[in-house]
Amino acid sequence: MTEPVVANDFIRDIVRRDLEQQTYGGRVQTRFPPEPNGYLHIGHAKAITVDFGTADDFDGICNLRLDDTNPDTEETEFVESIVTDIEWLGYRPAAVLHASDYFDQLYEWAEYLIGKGLAYVDDQDTETISAQRGGFGKPGIESPYRNRSVEENLDLFRRMRDGEFADGEKVLRAKIDMNSENMALRDPVMYRIRHSHHFRTGDRWCLYPTYDWAHGQSDAIEGVTHSICTLEFDTHRPLYDWYLAQLPLPATAPKQIEFARLEFTHTVTSKRRLAKLVADGTVDGWDDPRMPTLSGLRRRGYPASAIRGFCREIGTTRTNSRQNIEALEAFVRRELNATAQRRMAVLHPLRLVIDNWPTNADGTPVTEYFEVTNNPENPEDGTRQVAFCGELWIEAEDFAEVPPPKFFRLTVGREVRLRGAYLVTATSVEKDADGEVVAVHATYDPATKGGDAPDGRKVKSTMHWVSAAHASRISVALYERLFSAPVPGEATGEALDDVNPNSREVLGECWAEAAVAELAPGSVVQFERIGYFALDPDRAGHFHRTVGLRDEWAAIQRRQG
Repeated sequence: MTEPVVANDFIRDIVRRDLEQQTYGGRVQTRFPPEPNGYLHIGHAKAITVDFGTADDFDGICNLRLDDTNPDTEETEFVESIVTDIEWLGYRPAAVLHASDYFDQLYEWAEYLIGKGLAYVDDQDTETISAQRGGFGKPGIESPYRNRSVEENLDLFRRMRDGEFADGEKVLRAKIDMNSENMALRDPVMYRIRHSHHFRTGDRWCLYPTYDWAHGQSDAIEGVTHSICTLEFDTHRPLYDWYLAQLPLPATAPKQIEFARLEFTHTVTSKRRLAKLVADGTVDGWDDPRMPTLSGLRRRGYPASAIRGFCREIGTTRTNSRQNIEALEAFVRRELNATAQRRMAVLHPLRLVIDNWPTNADGTPVTEYFEVTNNPENPEDGTRQVAFCGELWIEAEDFAEVPPPKFFRLTVGREVRLRGAYLVTATSVEKDADGEVVAVHATYDPATKGGDAPDGRKVKSTMHWVSAAHASRISVALYERLFSAPVPGEATGEALDDVNPNSREVLGECWAEAAVAELAPGSVVQFERIGYFALDPDRAGHFHRTVGLRDEWAAIQRRQG
């Protein structure tokens, strides 16, 4: 699938104007700055395409910077997964950096602000500080420690650094304006004490910068020109600019630009909630195919190109909206229709016995082979040989002993086409002790080899099949929405209340044509008449349904149109 050309947007207009005015000496440098406290999700994909795509469009560079300022929630595993996901999505950072690389410089700059009378040590606890910040239309209350001397603040801050105080006993706050209409400017916390082991710096620090303090300054240290982030940081931009304006920066301060984040129906992208799903065992891990994480979508078989194409198609705006998940699935389906090879598989097997099938001299059934196209959308994928014999597996739903109205598939006395093989007519059934049909008997017409009758007679149904003697046994996981509500939590206020307990069904005894045994782990194929399925990269013979064949997004558009 050819990715759409990226249209001009307000971010690129800003960058283009800065280039014309030589604001940054003709340079463009962006960064993707996730916190390594979980796996990347589908919302991050939009940020990645914007950050890296903007740099690419202007021959600039984009770094990956891990904002690792919270030692209690961050792990090396998350860092490794983030690097893997970005490269899988199709981007390669110019460098992999960490906010912790700058802890020394950040600390020095904090002392610099204290020296200028722009930061102070506060002895109050988090709850008190939060209450004193006031609210919209309600002025804040200044801390009783706000007017400590520079000397006292420096002494206390250094003792905080040296581990003299307990967690939460003191914080460092910026001295800005407790009556500002922007809550972010009401003396925000810059440092908090945490006697926690950091996965990179070990036990060297017990004093950690907040995200707001570390973020803009890290941008400046690295030489970022355009700090692109999602819209929830809009109100933080004045604080971002205030910090930078107070410091002796080595170059022109970076410019923060905000855009609308990507949200989907039936999807949660809160890392806190996703982490709880993992911790509670609701899902099998961060890469469970039901999860909206990039690793989960990769395991499920989503092509990276489809995700990139979708993100570019919806564009970059400053208006938050929620996309229908079916829209993304339509991109996935379109990509896989063009690229995925076809195979035949039976998920709910029912035995079909062809009674008049010929046998060899030793009494064994004759085996025929039919040449089948691998992908009608791509002739370069060639063909394969598929075995056909006297006993086949067909889908149980393709037979009805008592057919309902408008049922055109197999029933006793009816002729149907077996895809690419022969026309067959059902003659009788076998049942078990409970009266369930366990086998269907049929006869075939030898004159219809290839699936067409020489006399021109027509049949109303073509069914897929698998030769029982040559089949590979597989297992298949079928998925429904992980969250049953279109907007999880809308009714109760808690998104996890809408987790669908029936989001996965595993079928342990399915059969596929022998060619599936040759698939590489992670391959995605179309099981004809069923959907697109990905072979699990770690579990032999196990497939995940990626998407169905039906274009649900088109159906929604028809209903709304």
